[in-house]
Amino acid sequence: MSKRKFSQSETAILRQLIYIESFSDLEAETGLGYGTLRDDLITLINQGYIEVFSEDQSRSISPFYDSDNIQNFSFKATMSGLKKMSRYAI
Repeated sequence: MSKRKFSQSETAILRQLIYIESFSDLEAETGLGYGTLRDDLITLINQGYIEVFSEDQSRSISPFYDSDNIQNFSFKATMSGLKKMSRYAI
C-alpha cells in the first residue's frame, strides 16, 4: 500500500467511519462538498481503507458498488484504514 499521508479531508472522513455511516451523514458531519467527498471515498475504497455497505447497511458489498451513485451507499473504515490513520493523521 501507498506510504503517502492522508489529506485533511481523507482524515476527516476516516474519523467519522468507526461505525457505518451513510453518504449524507458523512457530508453533514465532515462539511465536505459532494465532489470532494465522492473523490476521497473512491480513493480510500480503492486503497482498501473503507468498506462499502448496501443502502440499508445490512451487508458489505465491497468492492462491487456503483461509483456513479455513491450517495446511495454507507461506509465504514477497515482495520487497515483505522491503523494507518492513527499513524499518519494530520
